[in-house]
Amino acid sequence: MQFGEAIKVALQSLWANKMRTVLTIIGVVIGVASVIAVITLSNGAKMFVVRKIANHGSDTLTVTRMNAVIFSGDEYLKETKRKNIVYDDYFYLQRTCTRCLALGASLGSTGKVVSGKQSSDNTQISGWTSSMFDINDENIAEGRALTPMDDRLATHDIVVGYDIVDNLLPNIDPIGQEIRVDGEVYTIVGVGERKGAVFGQSEDNYVVMPLSTYLHTHGEHESLDISAKAGMAAGALDNLEDQVRALMRARRHDRPGEEDDFAIQTNDTFISLFKQITGMFAGIIIGIAAISLVVGGVVIMNIMLVSVTERTREIGIRKALGAKRRDVMLQFLIESATMALMGGFFGVVGGITVAKAVTLVVGFPSAIAVWAVFLGLFVATSVGIFFGVYPAHKAASLDPIVALRAEL
Repeated sequence: MQFGEAIKVALQSLWANKMRTVLTIIGVVIGVASVIAVITLSNGAKMFVVRKIANHGSDTLTVTRMNAVIFSGDEYLKETKRKNIVYDDYFYLQRTCTRCLALGASLGSTGKVVSGKQSSDNTQISGWTSSMFDINDENIAEGRALTPMDDRLATHDIVVGYDIVDNLLPNIDPIGQEIRVDGEVYTIVGVGERKGAVFGQSEDNYVVMPLSTYLHTHGEHESLDISAKAGMAAGALDNLEDQVRALMRARRHDRPGEEDDFAIQTNDTFISLFKQITGMFAGIIIGIAAISLVVGGVVIMNIMLVSVTERTREIGIRKALGAKRRDVMLQFLIESATMALMGGFFGVVGGITVAKAVTLVVGFPSAIAVWAVFLGLFVATSVGIFFGVYPAHKAASLDPIVALRAEL
Protein backbone atom coordinates (compact mmCIF):
# COMPACT_ATOMS: atom_id res chain seq x y z
CA MET A 1 0.00 0.00 0.00
CA GLN A 2 1.31 3.45 -0.92
CA PHE A 3 1.82 5.86 1.98
CA GLY A 4 -0.51 8.40 0.36
CA GLU A 5 -3.19 5.76 -0.08
CA ALA A 6 -2.81 4.74 3.58
CA ILE A 7 -3.39 8.34 4.65
CA LYS A 8 -6.46 8.58 2.41
CA VAL A 9 -7.93 5.37 3.86
CA ALA A 10 -7.20 6.58 7.39
CA LEU A 11 -8.94 9.89 6.79
CA GLN A 12 -11.96 8.16 5.27
CA SER A 13 -12.20 5.89 8.30
CA LEU A 14 -12.01 8.84 10.72
CA TRP A 15 -14.55 10.82 8.71
CA ALA A 16 -16.96 7.90 8.72
CA ASN A 17 -16.91 8.00 12.55
CA LYS A 18 -16.80 11.75 13.16
CA MET A 19 -18.34 11.81 16.63
CA ARG A 20 -16.12 9.00 17.86
CA THR A 21 -13.07 10.76 16.43
CA VAL A 22 -13.96 14.03 18.14
CA LEU A 23 -14.54 12.39 21.52
CA THR A 24 -11.33 10.41 21.15
CA ILE A 25 -9.08 13.42 20.58
CA ILE A 26 -10.52 15.59 23.39
CA GLY A 27 -7.88 14.39 25.85
CA VAL A 28 -5.09 15.27 23.42
CA VAL A 29 -6.68 18.68 22.72
CA ILE A 30 -6.85 19.51 26.43
CA GLY A 31 -3.29 18.36 27.08
CA VAL A 32 -1.73 20.23 24.16
CA ALA A 33 -3.86 23.34 24.77
CA SER A 34 -2.73 23.45 28.41
CA VAL A 35 0.93 23.22 27.43
CA ILE A 36 0.66 25.81 24.65
CA ALA A 37 -1.31 28.26 26.84
CA VAL A 38 1.17 28.02 29.70
CA ILE A 39 4.22 28.36 27.44
CA THR A 40 2.64 31.30 25.58
CA LEU A 41 1.79 33.13 28.82
CA SER A 42 5.08 32.37 30.58
CA ASN A 43 7.04 33.31 27.46
CA GLY A 44 5.16 36.61 27.27
CA ALA A 45 5.70 37.32 30.96
CA LYS A 46 9.39 36.44 30.66
CA MET A 47 9.86 38.77 27.69
CA PHE A 48 7.98 41.53 29.51
CA VAL A 49 10.06 41.21 32.67
CA VAL A 50 13.33 41.05 30.74
CA ARG A 51 12.32 44.14 28.74
CA LYS A 52 11.22 46.06 31.84
CA ILE A 53 14.38 45.19 33.74
CA ALA A 54 16.46 46.08 30.70
CA ASN A 55 14.72 49.47 30.66
CA HIS A 56 15.95 49.95 34.22
CA GLY A 57 19.43 49.50 32.79
CA SER A 58 21.47 46.36 32.29
CA ASP A 59 24.36 48.24 33.91
CA THR A 60 22.48 49.15 37.08
CA LEU A 61 22.55 47.69 40.59
CA THR A 62 20.34 48.44 43.59
CA VAL A 63 21.32 48.45 47.26
CA THR A 64 18.45 47.51 49.58
CA ARG A 65 18.02 46.63 53.21
CA MET A 66 16.42 43.25 52.43
CA ASN A 67 16.42 40.91 49.45
CA ALA A 68 13.55 41.33 47.02
CA VAL A 69 12.51 37.69 47.44
CA ILE A 70 12.88 35.72 50.67
CA PHE A 71 12.22 31.98 50.73
CA SER A 72 12.07 31.17 54.45
CA GLY A 73 10.69 32.61 57.66
CA ASP A 74 14.08 32.43 59.38
CA GLU A 75 15.69 34.40 56.57
CA TYR A 76 12.94 37.00 56.77
CA LEU A 77 13.31 37.41 60.54
CA LYS A 78 17.08 37.76 60.20
CA GLU A 79 16.82 40.41 57.50
CA THR A 80 14.19 42.46 59.36
CA LYS A 81 16.81 43.07 62.07
CA ARG A 82 19.06 44.91 59.64
CA LYS A 83 19.52 48.65 59.99
CA ASN A 84 17.69 50.89 57.54
CA ILE A 85 19.52 52.41 54.60
CA VAL A 86 19.21 56.16 55.17
CA TYR A 87 19.78 59.40 53.29
CA ASP A 88 23.25 59.77 54.83
CA ASP A 89 24.23 56.42 53.26
CA TYR A 90 23.29 57.85 49.87
CA PHE A 91 25.38 60.98 50.49
CA TYR A 92 28.25 58.77 51.65
CA LEU A 93 28.22 56.81 48.39
CA GLN A 94 27.98 60.06 46.44
CA ARG A 95 31.26 61.18 48.03
CA THR A 96 33.15 57.90 47.91
CA CYS A 97 31.92 55.80 44.96
CA THR A 98 34.38 56.52 42.15
CA ARG A 99 32.92 53.92 39.78
CA CYS A 100 29.33 55.22 39.94
CA LEU A 101 28.45 56.97 36.68
CA ALA A 102 25.11 57.87 38.25
CA LEU A 103 23.73 57.40 41.72
CA GLY A 104 20.17 57.79 42.95
CA ALA A 105 17.92 56.96 45.88
CA SER A 106 14.22 56.21 46.08
CA LEU A 107 11.41 55.34 48.46
CA GLY A 108 7.76 54.60 47.85
CA SER A 109 4.32 53.70 49.14
CA THR A 110 0.71 53.88 48.01
CA GLY A 111 -1.58 56.76 48.81
CA LYS A 112 -4.51 58.94 47.77
CA VAL A 113 -4.47 61.78 45.26
CA VAL A 114 -7.26 64.40 45.21
CA SER A 115 -8.12 67.19 42.80
CA GLY A 116 -11.37 69.02 43.50
CA LYS A 117 -14.07 66.36 43.84
CA GLN A 118 -12.07 63.72 41.96
CA SER A 119 -9.74 61.31 43.71
CA SER A 120 -7.46 58.39 42.91
CA ASP A 121 -6.79 55.59 45.41
CA ASN A 122 -3.91 53.12 45.51
CA THR A 123 -1.68 55.53 43.63
CA GLN A 124 2.03 54.76 43.73
CA ILE A 125 3.68 57.62 45.63
CA SER A 126 7.44 57.73 45.13
CA GLY A 127 10.22 59.91 46.41
CA TRP A 128 13.14 60.12 43.97
CA THR A 129 16.36 61.98 43.70
CA SER A 130 16.47 63.74 40.34
CA SER A 131 19.08 61.26 39.03
CA MET A 132 16.54 58.40 39.22
CA PHE A 133 14.84 59.66 36.05
CA ASP A 134 17.98 58.86 34.07
CA ILE A 135 18.71 55.63 35.92
CA ASN A 136 15.17 54.36 35.33
CA ASP A 137 15.04 55.72 31.76
CA GLU A 138 11.88 57.61 32.69
CA ASN A 139 10.76 59.73 29.75
CA ILE A 140 8.76 62.93 30.22
CA ALA A 141 5.89 63.54 27.80
CA GLU A 142 4.89 67.00 29.05
CA GLY A 143 6.67 69.56 31.18
CA ARG A 144 9.95 68.64 32.88
CA ALA A 145 11.49 66.13 35.22
CA LEU A 146 12.57 66.90 38.77
CA THR A 147 15.91 68.71 39.12
CA PRO A 148 18.75 68.74 41.68
CA MET A 149 17.30 72.06 42.89
CA ASP A 150 14.06 70.25 43.77
CA ASP A 151 16.16 67.79 45.81
CA ARG A 152 18.03 70.51 47.69
CA LEU A 153 15.04 72.74 48.40
CA ALA A 154 12.55 69.90 49.04
CA THR A 155 10.05 71.55 46.72
CA HIS A 156 6.47 70.43 46.31
CA ASP A 157 6.93 69.93 42.57
CA ILE A 158 5.83 66.55 41.23
CA VAL A 159 5.77 64.43 38.08
CA VAL A 160 2.60 62.36 37.56
CA GLY A 161 1.42 59.53 35.34
CA TYR A 162 -1.32 59.84 32.75
CA ASP A 163 -3.93 58.16 34.98
CA ILE A 164 -3.76 61.20 37.25
CA VAL A 165 -4.20 63.51 34.28
CA ASP A 166 -7.00 61.51 32.64
CA ASN A 167 -9.02 60.91 35.82
CA LEU A 168 -8.39 64.05 37.89
CA LEU A 169 -7.54 66.74 35.34
CA PRO A 170 -9.39 65.86 32.12
CA ASN A 171 -9.38 68.29 29.20
CA ILE A 172 -7.05 70.81 30.87
CA ASP A 173 -3.32 71.44 30.74
CA PRO A 174 -1.95 69.59 33.78
CA ILE A 175 1.29 71.58 33.99
CA GLY A 176 1.07 74.05 36.87
CA GLN A 177 -2.08 72.48 38.34
CA GLU A 178 -2.19 71.85 42.08
CA ILE A 179 -3.37 68.54 43.55
CA ARG A 180 -3.33 66.98 47.00
CA VAL A 181 -1.19 63.92 47.64
CA ASP A 182 -1.86 62.30 51.02
CA GLY A 183 -3.22 65.63 52.25
CA GLU A 184 -0.32 67.82 51.06
CA VAL A 185 -0.59 70.30 48.17
CA TYR A 186 1.80 69.80 45.23
CA THR A 187 2.29 71.43 41.84
CA ILE A 188 2.53 69.30 38.69
CA VAL A 189 5.64 70.18 36.68
CA GLY A 190 5.78 67.11 34.42
CA VAL A 191 3.81 64.15 33.08
CA GLY A 192 5.54 60.84 32.42
CA GLU A 193 5.30 58.97 29.14
CA ARG A 194 2.24 56.72 28.91
CA LYS A 195 3.05 53.08 29.75
CA GLY A 196 -0.30 51.25 29.75
CA ALA A 197 -1.49 48.35 31.90
CA VAL A 198 0.29 45.14 32.75
CA PHE A 199 -1.16 42.13 34.64
CA GLY A 200 -4.38 44.11 34.90
CA GLN A 201 -2.67 46.98 36.77
CA SER A 202 -2.06 50.39 35.29
CA GLU A 203 1.52 51.62 35.25
CA ASP A 204 0.41 55.23 34.82
CA ASN A 205 -1.15 55.69 38.26
CA TYR A 206 1.81 57.28 40.04
CA VAL A 207 3.21 60.46 41.55
CA VAL A 208 6.94 61.19 41.85
CA MET A 209 8.17 63.89 44.24
CA PRO A 210 11.67 64.84 45.44
CA LEU A 211 13.00 62.30 47.91
CA SER A 212 13.79 65.04 50.42
CA THR A 213 10.16 66.15 50.26
CA TYR A 214 8.90 62.57 50.64
CA LEU A 215 11.03 62.05 53.76
CA HIS A 216 9.66 65.28 55.24
CA THR A 217 5.97 64.57 54.51
CA HIS A 218 5.89 60.77 54.93
CA GLY A 219 8.51 60.28 57.63
CA GLU A 220 12.04 58.86 57.65
CA HIS A 221 11.26 55.49 59.22
CA GLU A 222 11.47 53.49 55.95
CA SER A 223 14.64 52.12 54.37
CA LEU A 224 15.82 53.69 51.11
CA ASP A 225 16.78 51.92 47.91
CA ILE A 226 20.03 53.22 46.38
CA SER A 227 20.59 52.67 42.65
CA ALA A 228 23.94 52.98 40.89
CA LYS A 229 24.81 52.92 37.18
CA ALA A 230 28.12 51.42 36.10
CA GLY A 231 28.29 52.07 32.37
CA MET A 232 28.51 49.53 29.55
CA ALA A 233 32.27 48.85 29.63
CA ALA A 234 33.26 45.20 30.02
CA GLY A 235 33.32 44.21 33.69
CA ALA A 236 32.11 47.66 34.83
CA LEU A 237 29.08 46.35 36.70
CA ASP A 238 31.08 43.68 38.54
CA ASN A 239 33.71 46.26 39.51
CA LEU A 240 31.02 48.66 40.68
CA GLU A 241 29.34 45.91 42.72
CA ASP A 242 32.65 45.11 44.43
CA GLN A 243 33.29 48.76 45.29
CA VAL A 244 29.76 49.43 46.53
CA ARG A 245 29.86 46.28 48.66
CA ALA A 246 33.18 47.31 50.22
CA LEU A 247 31.97 50.84 50.89
CA MET A 248 28.66 49.72 52.41
CA ARG A 249 30.34 47.09 54.59
CA ALA A 250 32.70 49.73 55.93
CA ARG A 251 29.84 52.17 56.38
CA ARG A 252 27.72 49.65 58.30
CA HIS A 253 30.69 48.18 60.23
CA ASP A 254 30.30 44.61 58.94
CA ARG A 255 33.12 42.50 60.34
CA PRO A 256 35.36 40.41 58.07
CA GLY A 257 33.79 37.01 57.44
CA GLU A 258 30.27 38.17 58.37
CA GLU A 259 27.44 38.28 55.87
CA ASP A 260 26.50 41.59 54.28
CA ASP A 261 24.10 43.65 56.40
CA PHE A 262 22.33 44.70 53.19
CA ALA A 263 21.47 43.31 49.75
CA ILE A 264 22.87 44.18 46.34
CA GLN A 265 20.68 43.19 43.42
CA THR A 266 21.31 43.44 39.70
CA ASN A 267 19.07 42.83 36.71
CA ASP A 268 20.56 39.35 36.27
CA THR A 269 19.40 38.51 39.81
CA PHE A 270 15.79 39.41 39.02
CA ILE A 271 15.82 37.78 35.58
CA SER A 272 17.24 34.46 36.81
CA LEU A 273 14.85 34.44 39.77
CA PHE A 274 11.86 35.12 37.53
CA LYS A 275 12.94 32.39 35.12
CA GLN A 276 13.18 29.95 38.03
CA ILE A 277 9.70 30.83 39.26
CA THR A 278 8.07 30.66 35.82
CA GLY A 279 10.01 27.48 35.07
CA MET A 280 8.67 25.80 38.22
CA PHE A 281 5.13 26.97 37.45
CA ALA A 282 5.34 25.82 33.84
CA GLY A 283 6.81 22.47 34.95
CA ILE A 284 3.85 21.80 37.25
CA ILE A 285 1.27 22.69 34.59
CA ILE A 286 3.08 20.69 31.92
CA GLY A 287 3.18 17.73 34.29
CA ILE A 288 -0.59 17.96 34.73
CA ALA A 289 -1.00 18.34 30.96
CA ALA A 290 1.14 15.23 30.44
CA ILE A 291 -1.39 13.24 32.45
CA SER A 292 -4.11 14.49 30.12
CA LEU A 293 -2.02 13.43 27.12
CA VAL A 294 -1.55 9.96 28.59
CA VAL A 295 -5.29 9.69 29.19
CA GLY A 296 -5.89 10.84 25.61
CA GLY A 297 -3.39 8.26 24.38
CA VAL A 298 -5.09 5.48 26.32
CA VAL A 299 -8.44 6.53 24.84
CA ILE A 300 -6.92 6.45 21.35
CA MET A 301 -5.55 2.96 21.99
CA ASN A 302 -8.92 1.77 23.27
CA ILE A 303 -10.79 3.19 20.28
CA MET A 304 -8.27 1.69 17.88
CA LEU A 305 -8.71 -1.73 19.52
CA VAL A 306 -12.46 -1.35 19.02
CA SER A 307 -11.77 -0.36 15.41
CA VAL A 308 -9.65 -3.49 14.90
CA THR A 309 -12.50 -5.64 16.21
CA GLU A 310 -15.07 -3.89 14.01
CA ARG A 311 -12.90 -4.16 10.90
CA THR A 312 -11.64 -7.71 11.33
CA ARG A 313 -13.27 -8.88 8.08
CA GLU A 314 -11.85 -5.85 6.23
CA ILE A 315 -8.37 -6.78 7.49
CA GLY A 316 -8.90 -10.36 6.37
CA ILE A 317 -9.93 -9.25 2.87
CA ARG A 318 -6.91 -6.96 2.57
CA LYS A 319 -4.56 -9.72 3.63
CA ALA A 320 -6.24 -12.19 1.29
CA LEU A 321 -5.67 -9.75 -1.56
CA GLY A 322 -1.96 -9.56 -0.78
CA ALA A 323 -1.64 -6.86 1.86
CA LYS A 324 1.43 -7.44 4.02
CA ARG A 325 1.66 -7.11 7.80
CA ARG A 326 3.47 -3.81 7.51
CA ASP A 327 0.69 -2.46 5.25
CA VAL A 328 -2.00 -3.23 7.83
CA MET A 329 0.16 -1.95 10.67
CA LEU A 330 0.95 1.24 8.76
CA GLN A 331 -2.73 1.87 8.09
CA PHE A 332 -3.71 1.67 11.75
CA LEU A 333 -0.65 3.66 12.92
CA ILE A 334 -1.55 6.41 10.45
CA GLU A 335 -5.12 6.47 11.77
CA SER A 336 -4.02 6.81 15.40
CA ALA A 337 -1.31 9.36 14.52
CA THR A 338 -3.79 11.36 12.43
CA MET A 339 -6.28 11.49 15.29
CA ALA A 340 -3.56 12.64 17.67
CA LEU A 341 -2.22 15.18 15.15
CA MET A 342 -5.73 16.60 14.75
CA GLY A 343 -5.96 16.83 18.52
CA GLY A 344 -2.58 18.56 18.57
CA PHE A 345 -3.65 21.07 15.92
CA PHE A 346 -6.86 22.01 17.71
CA GLY A 347 -4.94 22.01 21.01
CA VAL A 348 -2.42 24.51 19.62
CA VAL A 349 -5.21 26.74 18.32
CA GLY A 350 -7.12 26.43 21.58
CA GLY A 351 -4.05 27.10 23.73
CA ILE A 352 -3.10 30.24 21.81
CA THR A 353 -6.73 31.41 21.89
CA VAL A 354 -6.89 30.95 25.68
CA ALA A 355 -3.59 32.77 26.19
CA LYS A 356 -4.64 35.70 24.02
CA ALA A 357 -8.02 35.83 25.78
CA VAL A 358 -6.21 36.09 29.13
CA THR A 359 -4.10 38.91 27.69
CA LEU A 360 -7.20 40.69 26.43
CA VAL A 361 -9.18 40.31 29.67
CA VAL A 362 -6.59 40.85 32.42
CA GLY A 363 -3.64 42.33 30.53
CA PHE A 364 -1.29 39.43 31.26
CA PRO A 365 1.38 39.52 28.52
CA SER A 366 1.66 36.62 26.09
CA ALA A 367 4.01 35.76 23.25
CA ILE A 368 3.68 32.82 20.87
CA ALA A 369 6.75 30.58 20.85
CA VAL A 370 7.04 28.95 17.41
CA TRP A 371 9.10 26.11 18.84
CA ALA A 372 6.26 25.35 21.29
CA VAL A 373 3.77 25.04 18.40
CA PHE A 374 5.93 22.46 16.62
CA LEU A 375 6.66 20.75 19.94
CA GLY A 376 2.92 20.44 20.64
CA LEU A 377 2.26 18.91 17.23
CA PHE A 378 5.24 16.57 17.57
CA VAL A 379 4.26 15.41 21.05
CA ALA A 380 0.64 14.84 20.00
CA THR A 381 1.70 12.80 16.97
CA SER A 382 4.15 10.82 19.09
CA VAL A 383 1.40 10.02 21.59
CA GLY A 384 -0.80 8.75 18.75
CA ILE A 385 1.96 6.56 17.34
CA PHE A 386 3.03 5.23 20.74
CA PHE A 387 -0.47 4.27 21.85
CA GLY A 388 -1.38 3.06 18.37
CA VAL A 389 1.42 0.51 18.15
CA TYR A 390 -0.39 -2.21 20.11
CA PRO A 391 -3.70 -2.02 18.18
CA ALA A 392 -1.78 -1.82 14.89
CA HIS A 393 0.32 -4.83 15.85
CA LYS A 394 -2.80 -6.75 16.84
CA ALA A 395 -4.44 -5.94 13.50
CA ALA A 396 -1.33 -6.90 11.56
CA SER A 397 -1.06 -10.21 13.43
CA LEU A 398 -4.56 -11.42 12.50
CA ASP A 399 -4.68 -14.61 10.49
CA PRO A 400 -6.52 -13.80 7.21
CA ILE A 401 -8.59 -17.01 7.28
CA VAL A 402 -9.68 -16.46 10.89
CA ALA A 403 -10.37 -12.80 10.08
CA LEU A 404 -12.55 -13.71 7.08
CA ARG A 405 -14.58 -16.18 9.17
CA ALA A 406 -15.04 -13.68 12.01
CA GLU A 407 -18.25 -12.17 10.61
CA LEU A 408 -19.58 -15.15 8.62
